[in-house]
This record gives sequence, structure tokens and C-alpha cells, in this order.
Amino acid sequence: MQSKRAEVRIEDSKILSDDWYTLTKYTFELRRRDGEWQRQNREVYDRGNGATILLYNRPKRTVILTRQFRFPVFINGHDGYLIEAAAGLLDNMDPESRIKAEAEEETGYRVANVQKVFEAFMSPGSVTEKLYFYTAEYQSGDKISLGGGIEAEGEDIEVMEMTLDDALAAIDSGLICDAKTIMLLYHVALKKLL
Repeated sequence: MQSKRAEVRIEDSKILSDDWYTLTKYTFELRRRDGEWQRQNREVYDRGNGATILLYNRPKRTVILTRQFRFPVFINGHDGYLIEAAAGLLDNMDPESRIKAEAEEETGYRVANVQKVFEAFMSPGSVTEKLYFYTAEYQSGDKISLGGGIEAEGEDIEVMEMTLDDALAAIDSGLICDAKTIMLLYHVALKKLL
């Protein structure tokens, strides 16, 4: 099926906040499928695009994950500590270069060969961010530092090595509830990478 670009007339935009990233309120008209124009308002949060990676080891059947505090999930009733695949914003870098740097910053593993899996919008109703998903094999010799993120950026990241079976069970139990991580773990399982 071929996609068709939406017919949209943007009438107004107003920045509501630009403290952390940018929250803008848009008023626009959208041509509906029946040909009629409908006026709508939406608030859109723009934080830039990002990339995520799941590191895996075939002989050990393990994956490298991180655990870190996430304030938005904390105020939504979670304990605040999410188990995740390494990820970060692109910050004006190409996705592959950025994810290699991010993997090293967060996990301490330097990976040379990464495989792009897919691209996906994670919350398209309100956030502009598109994520680039990657996987890469790691070996013990690829560990060049402790990882843990960048303290000046508020990161305090615990690095975790889990078997794929334990990670999949953690999804079932609700321990792993981060969407990008679930997607990558299921990808590895579905494609029988481990």
C-alpha cells in the first residue's frame, strides 16, 4: 500500500514551553477522507529524534540492558526505575554514529558493527520523536569502561547482563515495561538471533 501525504493547512502555532524541549500548540485544518476540511488543535512535544540498541551475545545467549530512574514514569505510579535498552537523542549526529557512542556511554561496551532493524514513532499522537532501532553483537573484550552514563546530564545508569529467556520472562511479569526494549527483545527472539 502506498502512503499519501496528508493535506494540512497550518493556521497558527504558539510555543507553550521551551524549557527542556519545545511544546507547541498548533491550530490547523485537515482534509478528511470525504474531502471536507476539519479544524483541529494539537499540542506537539518536539525533543528531536533518537536511537536505541540491544547488545546481544550469541554463545552466552545474553543481552545488555540498563536500569535508570525516569521521572515521568515515577509520577505515573511506577517505582521510577526502568530496565531499558541503551538509547539517546541524536544531538545532530547520524543515527548509527550516535548509537555507537550512546552504547559506550551507557553500557561501557564499544561495538563496531551495528545492524539497523527499523524506524518507529513511539508516541505519534503528541511527540515528534522517531527512534532508529539497532542491534549489535558484543563480546566480553568489547567492555572498555564501566558505562553508567554522564553524571553531568543526570544519568546514573546500572548496567545489567541478562539471559534472553530472563529478559522475556521480565516482560511477561511486567518488570520490563519500556516499549523500545520490548520491541528489540521480541525482535531478537522472533528473528532467532539468540
